[in-house]
Amino acid sequence: MGDRFGRYSKYIIQERAIPDIRDGLKPVQRRILFAMNKDGNTFDKAFRKSAKSVGNIMGNYHPHGDSSIYEAMVRLSQDWKMGETLIEMHGNNGSMDDDPPAAMRYTEARLSEISTYLLQDIDKNTVPFAWNFDDTEKEPTVLPASFPNLLVNGSTGISAGYATHIPTHNLGEVIDATIYMIDHPSADVDKLMQFMPGPDFPTGAIIQGRNEIKKAYETGRGKVVVRSKTAIEELKGGKKQIVITEIPYELVKSDLVKKIDDVRVNAKVAGIAEVRDESDRDGLQIAVELRKDADAELILNYLLKYTPLQVNYNFNMVAIDNATPREVGIVPILSSYISHKRDVIRARSVFDRQKAEKRLHIVEGLIRVLSILDEVIALIRASENKADARENLMASYDFSEAQAEAIVTLQLYRLTNTDVVTLQTEEAELKTRITTLSAIINDEKTMFNVMKRELREVKKKFGRPRKSVLIDEVETIEVEAQSLIAKEEVVVSVTRSGYVKRTTPRSFGASKLDEIGKREDDVLIFHQNALTTQHLLMFTSLGNVIYRPVHELDDLKWKEIGTHSSSLVNNFSQDEEICFVQILDDFEVESRQILIATKFGLIKKVALSDFKPWRTYRSKSAQFAKFKQADDAVVAIDFDKKSDVMLVTHKGYALRFPSEDVPVLGAKAAGVKSINLKEVDFVVASYFVDTDTFYILTQRGALKRVKFTEIPSKSRAGRGLQILRELKKTPHTVFKSGTVKEIIGGDLFAETDSETQILQVISQTDKLFEINLPDLHTLDRTSNGSFIFDESVELGVKSARVK
Repeated sequence: MGDRFGRYSKYIIQERAIPDIRDGLKPVQRRILFAMNKDGNTFDKAFRKSAKSVGNIMGNYHPHGDSSIYEAMVRLSQDWKMGETLIEMHGNNGSMDDDPPAAMRYTEARLSEISTYLLQDIDKNTVPFAWNFDDTEKEPTVLPASFPNLLVNGSTGISAGYATHIPTHNLGEVIDATIYMIDHPSADVDKLMQFMPGPDFPTGAIIQGRNEIKKAYETGRGKVVVRSKTAIEELKGGKKQIVITEIPYELVKSDLVKKIDDVRVNAKVAGIAEVRDESDRDGLQIAVELRKDADAELILNYLLKYTPLQVNYNFNMVAIDNATPREVGIVPILSSYISHKRDVIRARSVFDRQKAEKRLHIVEGLIRVLSILDEVIALIRASENKADARENLMASYDFSEAQAEAIVTLQLYRLTNTDVVTLQTEEAELKTRITTLSAIINDEKTMFNVMKRELREVKKKFGRPRKSVLIDEVETIEVEAQSLIAKEEVVVSVTRSGYVKRTTPRSFGASKLDEIGKREDDVLIFHQNALTTQHLLMFTSLGNVIYRPVHELDDLKWKEIGTHSSSLVNNFSQDEEICFVQILDDFEVESRQILIATKFGLIKKVALSDFKPWRTYRSKSAQFAKFKQADDAVVAIDFDKKSDVMLVTHKGYALRFPSEDVPVLGAKAAGVKSINLKEVDFVVASYFVDTDTFYILTQRGALKRVKFTEIPSKSRAGRGLQILRELKKTPHTVFKSGTVKEIIGGDLFAETDSETQILQVISQTDKLFEINLPDLHTLDRTSNGSFIFDESVELGVKSARVK
């Protein structure tokens, strides 16, 4: 298997996918050009059916499918892929939209004029020939190539273990660099780049990165940036449009148009009204029409950064050199070409000199005949036949066999006096030609002068201005994410269970607040007007924070349930709840701090700016509280108000201390001790002392209102004072506590504009009791409050919230 694959790999590397360094052609391309030239299917004759040429190539030289031959032929005719097209084609030969060409039975083809310069002198023993696949015909292993085709037309191919990607170049620039290298064989890349500064794509566009071009020219590998040629045009009514007239090489235009239109459809950047492909027979043009007041520069930068309007082109210059695949820079490519061209010119000169010497020998014989014409005529008349006459001439006058053959086949009209002059002129010309050819063969300097002259002739005939623009430095495109977002007003809502959505003001205004879509057991804890340019932070009871830009939230109607947090991040637990929500304008200028208290007595402050968007925010939440015990949880989180903090425990202890005693720590720090808890106790509530009174509801259904002055300010980490009187039998414990303003878990004591604060308490028997909180009298610290219901009947509190 290894042996078979090795042979197969050798074949596809050497004889299929990788071009030869000398003529820049793959075998199929070389066979197409040679076969069409041999058939006389050249630029100066009529077009011929492509199918006829393909059949001939397949039958004589290329034993593969007709589709592979036709595809190679079509590519050679496509002026948006070739630096110089080698085949002219009538009919549909595809398009930049990657449309397929018409079938070969419909199209007609012939060699282009420049391709005849690749084949020039092929009949003069200039290149080696090999037998074809069935040993019936001979084919060239390389073409004479009167210009460095590998660089001019580039190449793309993939074989076993090797791939090649060589860009096209400007014919005139390549020839100038070649001529310079002929004169300076040790020239370096810097010198050659003065003549050939970089690739020149048939599709034009802008190439950025001189250093990378130099690296590629030195090593064969490099990466440049190719940017479309664009312009911003003014339209009627204050509108603008971005016009694209040149696109990167080998880019499918229809794919580019689709990707730009996807940006419009998905509103990835605001302001694109329409995308049109306006290309016609006069040239390429894509128009991106913008809405009024759209930022044209921003949109253009976005399209350059996030669509193929700008791409990277990777050099990978691999070619077959002496039957071996090599990664080569331009110095080896041009050196190999010059060496090949030198061999071609020498072989051609030897062939032409031999031909001229043969002709001179005959001309000398004919001139001599004319001086002894009567004797020769008499000798021929006396001969029995042509062969006898030839033998007699050779014996009597010492003519060679070739001269004798020319004399006996001489036509009578050639015996005039004028023909003598013609022969003498031809003799002088032949001697001069032989002298010149001998100089070319024997003197390298003369040979190189011939090479340079022929290269200049090709440049003069086919040279054209460069199409691609070269820029030394790669221009970095900066697109601020904030500027891409369309600034719209929305309403953001979050429920305790973690459902979040954004709603249009219209949908919100058409519904009542309590008509929000949610589960029956869920509670709306946050709704606020916001802008799509703002940021949303949601803090959970398990110490995690979820971040989303407002514009990334699902846009839903107010009555729809919203997106659950488990869909936003992978690590949202079933028992996790949202306990604090904040919308921010800018993390950089955010100087506020949040105070966080946990169930088992830890407390800390964290700067809100610590929660700047992290790289994986779309899949993972970040930590804002570290727990020392597995079953700990956040019980309070609010903005630091620079006032005293009150902690209330389950067993009825309350501790008040200044918030300045709480240090500012990192998001992943555990915090410091907030209160000295008894073994079975835990923190029920934490809130700031910013009103006169607070409320306590016990599990037995007793409610009381207490003045903050009853709890003097102490230092952090103390035990605190009892706020319930101890009872040996059925003692009270704190069910919930808080001020009239909302603190964490604030469905108990919510802030409203009304003076009426109705507390709704549901008992264990599911009976509802309502109390107007401001009507309650203040009681002393150690009282157990007044019962809301008959405890013996209702069996305690099930839940409580402010209406």
